[in-house]
Amino acid sequence: MSTSIWFWVAFHLGVFAALAIDLINFRHRTHDISMRGAIVRSGIWVLLSLGFNWIVWQLKGADAAVDFFTGYVIEYSLSVDNIFVFVLIFSYFKVPSRAQQRVLLWGILSALVMRGLMIWLGIALVERFHWVLYLFGLFLLVTAIRMLFGGEKEMDLDKNFMVRLARRSLPMTSDYVRSRFITRVENSWCFTPLFIVLILINVMDLVFAVDSIPAVFAITTDQFIVYTSNICAILGLRSLYFLLAHLVDRFIYLKTGLAIVLAFVGTKMIVADYVHIPNWISLAIIIAVLAVTMTASMIATKGRAPAEPRN
Repeated sequence: MSTSIWFWVAFHLGVFAALAIDLINFRHRTHDISMRGAIVRSGIWVLLSLGFNWIVWQLKGADAAVDFFTGYVIEYSLSVDNIFVFVLIFSYFKVPSRAQQRVLLWGILSALVMRGLMIWLGIALVERFHWVLYLFGLFLLVTAIRMLFGGEKEMDLDKNFMVRLARRSLPMTSDYVRSRFITRVENSWCFTPLFIVLILINVMDLVFAVDSIPAVFAITTDQFIVYTSNICAILGLRSLYFLLAHLVDRFIYLKTGLAIVLAFVGTKMIVADYVHIPNWISLAIIIAVLAVTMTASMIATKGRAPAEPRN
């Protein structure tokens, strides 16, 4: 089903309005985001996404609404995996909390562009070469197996190509300058370490998008549904980070749950031409897997002290 250009315009106007309000709020904020504040903000983003889901239901029908919500749940759950890496990056570079907020905000703006291009390219490939769906499904299965049996690999940021290239080729300050990415030093412009952090966050988001976007293709190839469900999930990532940053050590079974989800949607994509699995069943399976693994994680780590602040 084609989507009116005005629906696209209205969606982006809503996104930019929400981000503008968030940016204005950030500029006037004089204190760090508390746990309670992160819960409230995360709840607001979820409610806004559910509100948009209701609009999709009214304008495109119940099937499109189920597709949107399923894609949103997949992307939102995989976003939690992003947080593990974001915590590591912020901790390694000792990024102050307020500067973390700015990096995540501009990272979201970059994700709007990068994910839009990736979704457009992916759907163009699928429409031209249907067999690409089988490759996507196989890729998700391989990714799931690696998550289950690959073990934990330490990320050595000292040896990261982007970090070494930036430090070698860009004029850099030795320390942060408030929340700036670039500053003026002795009549010349220099980048701050926060600029390197922003680059890394964007690169890692791109890496994770390679998994999450094909996963939504298992649910639908409607460009509007794939794009909007991705963006709605990403918009809530900033608040979700500050909500979960102190709890990441407790989600010990999360990767197992995410691997099962990826394996399921990969299999669904491969057998779609032979076995039809209704998307409402897919949604129920995905929610059940995530609920069980996250609940089991919290029970198994009950009493564990929260992680230290990443300031």
